[in-house]
Amino acid sequence: MKRCHIAYAASAVAALIGAGLGAAPAAAAHQTLVVRQGESIQQAVNRAQPGDTVLVLPGTYKESVTINTPQVTLRGLGGRTVIEPAVKTVAGKAPRTETKATKSCAEGGNGICVIGTKKKNVEGVTVADLTVTGFARAGVFGMATDGMTVRGVQAVKNAVWGIAQERSVRGHILGNYAQGNGDAGVFLANTITEEAGALDTRRTVVERNRLEDNRIGVTVRRLRNLAVAENHITGNCAGVFVVGDENRPKAGALEVAYNNVSRNNKYCPKTDRLPAIQGSGIVLTGTEKTVVDGNRVVGNTGTSPLSGGIVLFKSFVGVTNDDNRVSDNVLDGNGPADLVNTETKGKGNTFRHNACRASKPSGLC
Repeated sequence: MKRCHIAYAASAVAALIGAGLGAAPAAAAHQTLVVRQGESIQQAVNRAQPGDTVLVLPGTYKESVTINTPQVTLRGLGGRTVIEPAVKTVAGKAPRTETKATKSCAEGGNGICVIGTKKKNVEGVTVADLTVTGFARAGVFGMATDGMTVRGVQAVKNAVWGIAQERSVRGHILGNYAQGNGDAGVFLANTITEEAGALDTRRTVVERNRLEDNRIGVTVRRLRNLAVAENHITGNCAGVFVVGDENRPKAGALEVAYNNVSRNNKYCPKTDRLPAIQGSGIVLTGTEKTVVDGNRVVGNTGTSPLSGGIVLFKSFVGVTNDDNRVSDNVLDGNGPADLVNTETKGKGNTFRHNACRASKPSGLC
């Protein structure tokens, strides 16, 4: 590992990546710690101070990385910077991936972990421009974060999530590629360890990502005040799930807008939480005041109870959808219908100005 005590404007490393690092006044004296193949990313992260950048050069790095220092940037030089699980060799046996679950985020099977505390969120961390693949849980995982940015990351073939955040606010998940992950390409939740009301994310944004061949493209679970916008979502079992339950405040007050949601027709068997899913474009279940606007939803077909273009479905714990607005979407070739509303007790849900051919019940187009 090489430690360069330099300002961004004069950095030879900055020249490698052009304007990507940006410029800062010399007085800022933020440092860039350069990691080469064979060196430890975690050691560099441990030495980083707020405002520093850990720059990981192209190569394959077999480790997990935990960041809990605010305002640190961890970045690679694109897809050739690859982070994979460490391999543990046992005498007399073939090497195996170490996936032991412990209290440590990294040891629990995650790739890159950004972790605050119960009392204080870690602020302003950025993870950018690298590939994270093959982990037993999530490729990139943030918990108790504020203003965490994940940008230009390829999260590929991780066993659960590509990119995930829990108990986090003001996140920015921008321009990533999540493919072949076992659950959601992007997963956002208040918490998965307890029942609790929806968290106000203070305007987290999931934008301009490409999400392919996952179980679900984007899952938003028990959250409020965020946007899922301008993503390309295709080849999953389901495109977008917005999920609530009986707790208060209720999930919703968010936007799903201007996404291209097409041909999410992969078949995924049932789980403890959901029936088998296939052919679901955008699904709202147990939410309120969610706006689904300006999306292109095409060719999502299946025979699951959740199949269809845009689907309102009463949650499996009996919570209704209320006061949601579905408007100005373009839908075609979805089955059993472009617009599906199986909600019989919800109130205030509206369908306006959608370009579609078939709805269930009829009259929604």
